Amino acid sequence: MTGVTFPPLMSGVAVQGPEDPFETACMRAALGCDAGLVVYNLGSDTVRAALVFAPEVPLQQAMAMLPLCGVGLQNALGALAPPEVAVHLEWSGGLRVNGAKCGRLQVAASTDDPSSVPDWLVVGLELPLWPASDETGDTPDETALYAEGCADVAADALLESWARHTLNWITRWEDEGTRPLHAEWRGLAQDMGEDIVFGDVKGSFLGVDEDFGMLLRTGDTTQMIPLTTLLESQR
Repeated sequence: MTGVTFPPLMSGVAVQGPEDPFETACMRAALGCDAGLVVYNLGSDTVRAALVFAPEVPLQQAMAMLPLCGVGLQNALGALAPPEVAVHLEWSGGLRVNGAKCGRLQVAASTDDPSSVPDWLVVGLELPLWPASDETGDTPDETALYAEGCADVAADALLESWARHTLNWITRWEDEGTRPLHAEWRGLAQDMGEDIVFGDVKGSFLGVDEDFGMLLRTGDTTQMIPLTTLLESQR
């Protein structure tokens, strides 16, 4: 697909077929590509894209780009989708549309040391447009964008809008710190205040700390699970 327009400071590279934009973006980042590169694959049934960052802060703070990209996506769908479509964000990167699972965000970086400034960080987006099967009743907790009343949202327009809204939030994060992003994200967070299971730990999701680490209460103790736990391993 051609004609995708990105805002200033961003550029795009389209890939086709089975090529994974997230893996390609990580490879290009490791080779030294410019920050702001968006690698994307607009398939007939799935939008996949990945954005390259060159952080100037330690990884622990740079990981905020994961929830930031989620907020950017919610804002993009808020601008393009019907008003009754609700988008929520799981702490671990999962996306919810009208309560059901609908794609995910993932993240990788050049280092897993929270105190080191990474050479690069990549956030990937995967969003199904159509259900994988016509038998949607078999997976009632999973959905796709076009099954939720968003059939008029074109994939290229969604990608452009995600890039614009994400860039806007990057600018706000740089200028105003994490407070506005925290406020926006908290209003979209899935399962805040609820009992959840993360890995082999079950507890009450109390919220997040200043670096978006999950605060999980189990019994009489509260533990902080850092966002770096979500980093994809790089081979």
